[in-house]
Order: sequence, then C-alpha cells, then structure tokens
Amino acid sequence: MTDVDSTGSEPASLEQSFHQLTGHAPAGVWAAPGRVNLIGEHTDYNDGFVMPFALAQQVQLAGGRRNDDTWRVRTMQGDLVETFSRADLVPGMAGWQAYVAGVVWALEETGHRVGGADLVISSDVPIGAGLSSSAALECVTLAALADLFDLDVEPMTRAVLSRRAENAFVGAPTGQMDQAASTLCRKGKALFFDCRSFEFEHVPLQLEEAGLELLVLDTRTPHALVDSEYAARRESCEAAAKQLGVSALRDVTDLDEALSRLDDPVMRRRTQHVVTENARVLAAADLLRAGDLRGIAPLLDESHVSMRDQFEITVPTVDLAVETAMTAGALGARMTGGGFGGCIIALVAAGGADTVAESIGEAFASSGYRAPAHFIGRPSDGARRLR
Repeated sequence: MTDVDSTGSEPASLEQSFHQLTGHAPAGVWAAPGRVNLIGEHTDYNDGFVMPFALAQQVQLAGGRRNDDTWRVRTMQGDLVETFSRADLVPGMAGWQAYVAGVVWALEETGHRVGGADLVISSDVPIGAGLSSSAALECVTLAALADLFDLDVEPMTRAVLSRRAENAFVGAPTGQMDQAASTLCRKGKALFFDCRSFEFEHVPLQLEEAGLELLVLDTRTPHALVDSEYAARRESCEAAAKQLGVSALRDVTDLDEALSRLDDPVMRRRTQHVVTENARVLAAADLLRAGDLRGIAPLLDESHVSMRDQFEITVPTVDLAVETAMTAGALGARMTGGGFGGCIIALVAAGGADTVAESIGEAFASSGYRAPAHFIGRPSDGARRLR
C-alpha cells in the first residue's frame, strides 16, 4: 500500500502552504485520524467483530473549490504536487494521489457531483506501521469534499465510500474497519464494530482515569509476503466456512463440533483463531462497558498467542516485542494489525510506557534488530472539520 509520507506539520504551515499553492486562503481545514485495533484481528472479512480506536495522529487537509473539473493535491512532506482531471478517474490509477482520486470517483459513482478542488495535505500518521494512514487520507478527503460541495453523506456511508475508493479504485482488498474507525471514533472511546451489519457502539476507553497507558510500538519490520499470506488466510477461512455450511466463520457457535468436521489442519487452526478472537472482542466490550479496563489484559495476551500459533501471522521481532513487554511489566500485550510486521500494543500502568519501550529497544539491539519507535495511544475523535 502506498501512503502519503509523514513527519507532521502545524496547522498554520498547512494553511500557508495552501496560500502558496493557490494565492488565497483555504475554505476550511479538516482532519481524520489513523487507528489502532485494540482487539479483533482477521475477524473483519469473516463477518465478525473488531474494536479499534482513533489515534491522536492524523492526516490534515486544507481545501478550497476550483472553477473547473481539476483536482490539484499537494503534500507538505516532500512538497509533492499531483493534478488529475475527471478523465483520469479510472480505477487502477498509480501513485499516492489515487487515494484522493478514488474518493472523488466513489462519490461520483454514487451520484454525488464533486467539482474541482485544491487540496493540501499533511500527516503525522506513521507510514507502513499498520496504523491506516491510507484510510485517514481517504476519510479526510471525503469529509472535506462533502463540506466543500454541500453533499449530504451520513457518517457510516462516508466510511463505506472511503473503503470503496480503496478496494475498487486503488485495488487494495481491505475490510471496513479502518475507514469506520477513522470516520466514526470518539475521544475516550473504542469502537465496537460489527463487520456484518455495520452496527457500532462507542464503548468507554478512559485509560488515564483508570491509571493506565497503552503503548503503541512500531517494530519497524519490513512487511514481507503480506498480500499473498493475507489472501491465503482469507481463502482458508472461506473454504472452512463452506465446508461447515455457514456463510462466514462468525456463524460458528460450537467450536469443538466445527473443528471435528474439518480434516485440514490449517483450516482447523484458522477457524479456531477466528471463533475465539470474536469471543475475545465480545468479552472485551463487556469489560469496557463495566469500566474494567485492566480486565482486558488477559484477552490481549490470548489474542497474541492465537495470532502466533493458530493464524500464524506474527514474526520474530513482533514476538520478541510482546514477550519483552510482558517481562518489563506490561499487564497485557499483543500484535495489532494484519501481521508479518507492524506494531504491537501493550497495556501498562500510567508512567510505565517509556520504560517498557526502552526494554524492548534493548532487546532489539541485543538481537541485531532495527530500533523500534513508539508512542502512547490516546483514543481520539474521528474525521471532522477543524475550522
């Protein structure tokens, strides 16, 4: 997946960049966040449950209308400028600007007329870490265009259209979670999301009030074979569902009975992960509703073991990061994201995130791995207009 480069930028410089590009001030400034998944991995395409939350890290966009059918997009990082016209809105477009063009295309495909626009973008969502910087770009673009052209598009539909841009225009086979999180999330909440019905609930995730922090640590592991391995797991899950006579593994109610009917050991492992992971998401939702944030720690641990042993999507750096986090005092830890690299999360007592991260950094150095990067994940608001 190709994303806009990111190192962060202050809003004032974003508006200044827009003025430099156009000669006038923007009509508005919008933002959409990256996300981290608290629990619920590879359940989305099995019609299951997920629980992401929006990060404070976000893509910001300054935008204004043009008097023609041309879209000019500038990135603050790298000072890249790309221009495309209505004739260029063809699925398969190459380059990072395809995520912007795909949103225009998805809106037009559903009958929303979008005029030309100048758009200047800045991001501090880490790239290649599995934190959905692409979804944030899509969602902020849709939020801006909806306001600029007075489009009546309710929030869940915005998330659906943003996903369509990524699936059908860019060609990336993502589920609905990323765009739903970037659009719908609220500060201090996790998003309990049903990937079949698209029903959702904001459940409390008041970490500070509970004396907790959530460490997000990027192992900075190059993703290898992600596309092929993702496809293989999806095919295995679909084949298992077909053999079990259900529309998706989400519908399995008796795991032992289901496993007894599957002869293929790979299908058995994949099914066990999906069914137990869905149960963990449901259990986590109940705990958060009750205000028992510490209670989710064992679920994080169980999720990681399942991803490692049953779904087989972790890598040595990720496993080392989780093991070291637990040794260093984390209450619970797991890989987050699609796997084969990316980030882990660790639930720690307030003030302990940096200490845990330092321990992981030392373990990585001793093993000859690249130094990781980290920050504290703070549940934040979804896509919105800033001014």
